[in-house]
Amino acid sequence: MIVTFIRTLIIFVTLVVVMRLMGKRQIGEMQPFEFIVTLIVADLACVPMADVSIPLTYGIVAILALFLLHQLLSFLEQSSDFFKHVISGRPSVVINKYGVDLKELKKNNMGLDDLIESMRNSGYFSFDDLDYAIFESNGQLSALENPARAEKPASVPVLIVNNGKAMKKNIALLHSDERSVAQFIKNQGGSVKNTEVMTVDGNGRTYLKIKNKKFFITKFALAEETKW
Repeated sequence: MIVTFIRTLIIFVTLVVVMRLMGKRQIGEMQPFEFIVTLIVADLACVPMADVSIPLTYGIVAILALFLLHQLLSFLEQSSDFFKHVISGRPSVVINKYGVDLKELKKNNMGLDDLIESMRNSGYFSFDDLDYAIFESNGQLSALENPARAEKPASVPVLIVNNGKAMKKNIALLHSDERSVAQFIKNQGGSVKNTEVMTVDGNGRTYLKIKNKKFFITKFALAEETKW
């Protein structure tokens, strides 16, 4: 019992020192390689604490080796933009003056639902609330507000068309159907298949982004009973 306590204390002190030397970043601010190193270090620390048959030095050496690897990667990352982009990746502009950029979302293995969730976490509910949205290399969303969009939406917009696919459940919220949505988009000069994004809020305010065109705001006629 005393041996286990002492081993745990030694590992704990080692971890505190190593994590302190690695920097003060919070989990959400870590680069991918830093998060991986942290997970592996935590796993390595558990083994010698729980299994007294493993020499304590094995765990300490492994932790210090990972710390040295972290320092090497940090040095390479700071030494040039090339290594920084290889190790940590590049920021991705997912919303620009033309609207949502689905290609950039796909490069990051993300979809519109992921973007909408990140925007809501930042206090934005409509795509045109922002002039620019950038996913940083650590996964956080940075946003530049659209100065012309001072008013807050009266209701949360719902996704009606997602990359050429009509969202049946959301269309039902409008008390409408796919045919009516298709006709609406056709009247705007597009089709469901070549529509990248369409959202509608509780007042009928519609964000429409047709492929290879700039987004625009229009109005979808809602049934009287439509409320949310």
